[in-house]
Amino acid sequence: MDLSPASTLGWFFDPQHGDRDRLLPRWLFLRALGLIYFSAFFFLLFQIRGLIGPNGILPASEYLRAISDYAGAGRFWYAPTLFWFSTGNHMLMAVCWIGLLASILLAINILPRGMLLACFVCFLSFVSAASDFSGYQSDGMLLEAGFLSLFLAPSGFRPRFARHNPPMRAGIFLLLWEWFRIYFESGVAKIRSGDPTWRNFTAMDNYYQNGPLPTWIGWYVQHFPHWFHAGTVVLTFAVELLLVWMLFLPRRFRIICFCIMTPFEIGIILTANYTFLNYIVLSLGFLLLDDRFVEWVLPRKVRDFFTSAPSVGTGSEAAAEKTKNWRSVWRERLRPLRTAIAGAFLGVVFYATTAQLIWMFLPTLPLPMSPVSALEPFRIANRYGLFAVMTPERLEIEFQGSSDGKTWIPYPFRYKPQDVKKAPGIYAPYQPRFDWNLWFASLGGWRQNRFVLWAEERLLQDDADVLHLFVGNPFARGPQPIAVRAVIYQYWFTDEKTKRETGDWWRRELLGAYAPALERQPDGRIGIVDLPIARQSQQ
Repeated sequence: MDLSPASTLGWFFDPQHGDRDRLLPRWLFLRALGLIYFSAFFFLLFQIRGLIGPNGILPASEYLRAISDYAGAGRFWYAPTLFWFSTGNHMLMAVCWIGLLASILLAINILPRGMLLACFVCFLSFVSAASDFSGYQSDGMLLEAGFLSLFLAPSGFRPRFARHNPPMRAGIFLLLWEWFRIYFESGVAKIRSGDPTWRNFTAMDNYYQNGPLPTWIGWYVQHFPHWFHAGTVVLTFAVELLLVWMLFLPRRFRIICFCIMTPFEIGIILTANYTFLNYIVLSLGFLLLDDRFVEWVLPRKVRDFFTSAPSVGTGSEAAAEKTKNWRSVWRERLRPLRTAIAGAFLGVVFYATTAQLIWMFLPTLPLPMSPVSALEPFRIANRYGLFAVMTPERLEIEFQGSSDGKTWIPYPFRYKPQDVKKAPGIYAPYQPRFDWNLWFASLGGWRQNRFVLWAEERLLQDDADVLHLFVGNPFARGPQPIAVRAVIYQYWFTDEKTKRETGDWWRRELLGAYAPALERQPDGRIGIVDLPIARQSQQ
């Protein structure tokens, strides 16, 4: 075997020497990634105008203007987004529709490289311009996986399994490296956070009711005995700190790892709504497998389809053979350049992600910071740390309006808990970012989450785009509200006896005002009004 640097780099970065045993896992992963992108853009179609539109809660135009004032000519690097051209509703919707169409074409395996690039650019455009409504770890996971998949996907218009163009080994490794870091860095973050609930095995005792968007399955699991919840803490540490290392072991151990991790992720999906986060992790796990295992577990008819279907990316298998025409000649001449470009991009990503992992243990180690900083705006080399500190209670913000200053009517949310008799649903991978953000806002004060106050203002102005974030407008038939306020409740799951007798899934207690109330003045201007709110319990 030639171990020269050129041959080694070619084996790792040149698709010509790709991994021919991962065709089916690659095919499955890219289809799953297309569906995840679809869920992300599908949500944006209904919410982006209310979130960052010209009349939205946090207009992208104002956010980008602030970046431009700060960064000047460097604004395009600090905020890589198509919305520099326009932040109007037409542009917002155009980017969403392009991303949605590209995700569908990716899911059905048409021009996968081009569709991956379109999805990445469109989703990055939203994340870079969405201010407080973006920047979640799930956003970084999707962008990192989407970027790395550009080096995994086969070329061609309809490549099917692309046997003539196997997946680049470096692409597979870095996607599995992302999978590994999501788990391992989250486990390390739990240890380093000092949260006592992880150390005394009580972290999961109230986990199912206190997360951003619980599910009805989580209600039942919440009532399991303490020994079960303590056991899930042990399982979490075992998965995140120990089992993930099986990635670096031989084939048999990787398959065993997949068989353990997959039920673990499915359990999380069923008991809590974490948008597309767990779907990404679940999909990345497909790359632990190889063709032999996938063919072995598939039904015979499906297996025959996979194993007998021809590859038609640039034609049939025969057409994929090298021919001495001008295209193949230039492809052969440019192969070293393409390999070098792929190596440079992926090498920088690997360095940035590895450096951030090392800094978790050795924060003062003087490693070069510039590659990490350069990639930061693109969210393709991230540091993860899920659930480092557990939420001790469930607080929920509710918007209320009044047309007389005395009777207050709540604005009904689409997804987050509000009606005590309504069962919590399963919405993931769909992400209702407004509802999601309000959960995070409840953990701090309104001064750190001023979008709550601006949401009050938009509701007082009867803004249609913002009202669309709710189930409906309680003042649609008039009279219009003269004041809007945001109050905060504490929620608990009901016990089994209460649910059986009353049908209530929740009990809640009004704690008071969350943010200053806004009132429309006689001259039409909006001002702050002090409204005392008494604590009250509701079940």
